[in-house]
Amino acid sequence: MYLLWLRVAAILYAAGAVAVFPAVLYSSVPWRKTCVHLGGLAFFFHFVSVVEMLVQAHRWMPVGVREMESLLGFGVASLFFLVWWLYDAISLGIFALPATFFLVFIPALGPDRYTFPSEGVRTSWLVAHIIALLLAYVALCFSLLASLLYLVQERRIKAKPLPSSRGWWAPFEWMPPLDTLERIALATLEFGFPCMTVGLAIGSVLAQETTLGAAYFRDPKVLASFGMWAVYVVLLLVRRSAGLRGRRAAYVSGGALVVMMAVWAANLFSHVHRFGPQ
Repeated sequence: MYLLWLRVAAILYAAGAVAVFPAVLYSSVPWRKTCVHLGGLAFFFHFVSVVEMLVQAHRWMPVGVREMESLLGFGVASLFFLVWWLYDAISLGIFALPATFFLVFIPALGPDRYTFPSEGVRTSWLVAHIIALLLAYVALCFSLLASLLYLVQERRIKAKPLPSSRGWWAPFEWMPPLDTLERIALATLEFGFPCMTVGLAIGSVLAQETTLGAAYFRDPKVLASFGMWAVYVVLLLVRRSAGLRGRRAAYVSGGALVVMMAVWAANLFSHVHRFGPQ
């Protein structure tokens, strides 16, 4: 029965993770209340699941990777709600709730090694995983390109070229206004983030067919991918909450590109990132 409560908790954590972003990024009070209520229900069902799991096994210490992940997720959620209760700070939830969902998601699949019902289903999930991550990386590249064009356009405007002159800035007259470039950079970033999240969630399921199973996080590519996800969160948080725009936003996007290249480079060292029969 504990597995049912854990699956309910995973669904509620996912809903709370979705609600926390508009609550933090847009300072939305309705989304804030929704996030707290969903997260609180998820925490309750998670607590029931953990207690029932340990009582049913007649022990008080977790055994195995899946049980440890579930308990670690419970600890992360506990810390988040403690901070929220003491300081009314929901910003921590933008990291805590998605992290808890990822930690609980795999144990919620079951205690045994997960297998797909057919090869066609596994292939469909693999295609969706690849497409989602590619869309996320493409969106980040577009966001970076828009930020770089922002720098060029800003410098062109400050140079104040004469309309009749055909100087060095002439080839850049086609570029859109600064405000348009800024909105493109933010919009593509917001589009890529859910793609990255969905891609990681699907990849977590696919990884269960490898020899590592629930310990898929040992793969350096997996760690780098979650690091890329964290970079996405930081970019969104800084751009929205701190009002980072223009030149500084372009520099931050450049740093994100470095992290993205590190993720791709991790493929060279990823010896366990193999989906399918081993």
